[in-house]
Amino acid sequence: MSVTTTAGARLRATGGGANRWVVLLVLCVSLLLVALDATVLHVAVPAVTEDLRPSSTALLWIVDAYPLVCASLLILFGTLGDRVGRRRVLLAGYALFGVASAVAAFADSPAVLIAARALLGVGGAMIMPATLSILRAVFPDRRERATAIGIWTAVAAVGAATGPVLGGFLVEHFWWGSVFLINIPLMALILPLGRWLLPESKGGGDGPWDVLGALLAAAGILGVVLGVKRAGAGGSVLSLETAAPLLLGAALLILFVRRQKRRAHPLIDMRMFARAAFTTSVGCIVLAMLALVGLELIAVQYLQLVLELTPLETGLRLLPLTFAAMAAGATGSYTLRRIGPRRMVGWGFVLTAAAVLLLVSMGHHDRPLLLTAGFVLLGFGLQTTLFGAYESMLSEAPAHSAGGAAAIGETSYQLGAGMGIALLGSVMNAAYAPGLAHVPGVPAHAGAAAANSLGEAYQVAARLGGPAGDALRTAARHAFVHGLHVTLVVSAGLLLLGALMAVRLPRVMECPADLDARLGADDAWPDAQDTRDAQDTRDAQDTRDAQDTRDAHDAGNGAAVTAHVPASREPVEPARSGRTRA
Repeated sequence: MSVTTTAGARLRATGGGANRWVVLLVLCVSLLLVALDATVLHVAVPAVTEDLRPSSTALLWIVDAYPLVCASLLILFGTLGDRVGRRRVLLAGYALFGVASAVAAFADSPAVLIAARALLGVGGAMIMPATLSILRAVFPDRRERATAIGIWTAVAAVGAATGPVLGGFLVEHFWWGSVFLINIPLMALILPLGRWLLPESKGGGDGPWDVLGALLAAAGILGVVLGVKRAGAGGSVLSLETAAPLLLGAALLILFVRRQKRRAHPLIDMRMFARAAFTTSVGCIVLAMLALVGLELIAVQYLQLVLELTPLETGLRLLPLTFAAMAAGATGSYTLRRIGPRRMVGWGFVLTAAAVLLLVSMGHHDRPLLLTAGFVLLGFGLQTTLFGAYESMLSEAPAHSAGGAAAIGETSYQLGAGMGIALLGSVMNAAYAPGLAHVPGVPAHAGAAAANSLGEAYQVAARLGGPAGDALRTAARHAFVHGLHVTLVVSAGLLLLGALMAVRLPRVMECPADLDARLGADDAWPDAQDTRDAQDTRDAQDTRDAQDTRDAHDAGNGAAVTAHVPASREPVEPARSGRTRA
């Protein structure tokens, strides 16, 4: 299969080694901003509510507009990058992200802030798959790519965990809009750097881009994610507002898949899903994110409402999880080479399940050493799992579909996060609510209101006051801790299910260097048909070269004709540095 990419050619031409790590640095800075923006607003919600006075519905859209739009457009922009150039899409994403950040920072109404958050989602959808697909092109060697992916995933974990801490600091010292302003100077820096340093790469598709298919995928994912989020917010799965988007989204995705199977030039190469390692990797990403986001949300409520820590203190308590994730990313390449994808992902799930069961010991009183140990194991285990799953997914995908594969991975990441909030949140509510059904001295209507959440229970208790308020507050704390324990046990079961899924991954880390050398390309899709196609291409090229040699000899021009060596064939497209000539 032909893959038009100037990444490998440029890096070889300029000495290679150091430059690709500079490219990785630029990609990681952009990923850090996107990951930060996904969580930095959470601690600013009270300040936004006080300043803009949004309705409850508008407030939900302020929070959800970014992840909804981002998740729905990942496949669209990931596959577009394969066709028009990943660097081009990435730079456009940088510019849009910076402009949207400025609009959000100075928004004077809920509608403007919602629109700005949606634009941030569009920019994020352009940036996220492009960074991973460019990484795939720049690091053709699987061993180096494993190291790069370890750094990439660690940066994503740092951004997600640092967002609440940084947001809490900025809101305490400035105004809520400052959480968006931090994007602008960094985007102003990496936009010219990216234009100068990043290589351009494309997939090998030469057919028309499937606009209708891209829109079907975007609308389908939007419906599914919206339905999952509404279920996570407490809506019944059978209610119209939850079931309608879920069913409509699922129907559109089915149409999308059927359309891709019929097209000669599909957006997504559906053959990828026939490979057990690719499909299993995607499923493992969903399960890992389901556990991480669902547990993180519940842990934040526990730290703030049960242990009564401030938002900044809560963020600091979660830092061990971040540091452990960084350590797992830094050592991930070595671990993958030593034990292989199957055991890496499987044992990562087992370690995470052990951490979750350790946290069952959490109670009504602060136990900082226990929490720190649990968060360290949780961060290391989940990051180990995500590293192995992402690396296997990307290595199993053909190079010409790197953008589509990256978009699938990022979409599964977002779906897992939404499902974690919906599923584990539902388990939490089911275990929490019965504890407030019959509290002595508390009216039935007050108990019913308190059963919605621990925060609402505290508000009801404050309104009641006296012994009844104290009794409700105590009962709510006990019910929440009980619900937390049940949720942790359920989560551990799901994680162990992920460990069983990992059995379908390859036992060893395979590096098809010989095949890559034979094909003379940066990347290869290691199946028999492609090997035969490559051989046919080489035979045809050698025939043409032999004819050229005879023609040159007959012409008697005296020019030396260089023998063609297939293994060192020049790229289809001339090498470019990524710089724009004047």
